[in-house]
Amino acid sequence: MIRSMTGYARLEAQSDEGRIVWEMRAVNHRYLDLGFKLPEDFRVLEADIRAAVAPAISRGKVEISLRYSREAATATTLNIDHARLDEVQQALDAVGAQLGASAVPDPLRILQFPGVVRAEQPDFTVLIDLARDGLDALLKDFNATREREGERLGVFLTERAEALQVAASAVRERYPQVRDSWLERLRVRCQELGVDVEPARLAQELALAATRLDVEEELSRLEAHLAELRKVLKRKEAVGRRLDFLMQELNREANTLSSKSQDAEMTRHGVDMKVLIEQMREQVQNVE
Repeated sequence: MIRSMTGYARLEAQSDEGRIVWEMRAVNHRYLDLGFKLPEDFRVLEADIRAAVAPAISRGKVEISLRYSREAATATTLNIDHARLDEVQQALDAVGAQLGASAVPDPLRILQFPGVVRAEQPDFTVLIDLARDGLDALLKDFNATREREGERLGVFLTERAEALQVAASAVRERYPQVRDSWLERLRVRCQELGVDVEPARLAQELALAATRLDVEEELSRLEAHLAELRKVLKRKEAVGRRLDFLMQELNREANTLSSKSQDAEMTRHGVDMKVLIEQMREQVQNVE
């Protein structure tokens, strides 16, 4: 099953120390390009992320972010730094004495003064373990979204490949009629012009003209590429680059076939084939 390079996943985890939120998203890229947005206290996870992502993702611009908040953490008591509080009181007394004024300070404003209340630091060991446990689930969900999108891409490419095969078969069926009609017109034209052409020479020219018009080689190669396409779509590894190469080969054969066309119906089939190939090529850009 093929996989899309684009995907998204989100995971939340909660503990007494706070809440973490993982997010992972990816867009198309020629190679694997990893980017991280991690709080400083969680930077230690970067090596774990690389080790987890490398065997699971082959291509794409992948961004992984982690957010942490204490808003849902278990409530704790306020820890007042009494030495700092004494320093603030002394400073207030000094200012009052200098200005010759005194006032009772607002306790709430005193608590907001830097250093008076010591914030209790969370146990980041617990949080890092929580984040590490969630990483595997995040990656699993992320790949599941890419596989679902890849399944849709596979159906799309298979349908276009079948339509391309139908068009190729129509060209093969039409070609003998076009060849015989063209050769007959050439004979009639020679007679109308009153050109005295030796039978052997005429036969030789007709054979050369038929060779220039022959599209069997292009059709055979195109069908071979379609057969390879069907095999590639069933592979489990990353196949985006191989599919891109096949699109180039299919387009080359369709262009050559169209250039040889001497018939409106064959030209129409050639145009249809190029449209189908372009539709496939656009979607192949999303395949890992």
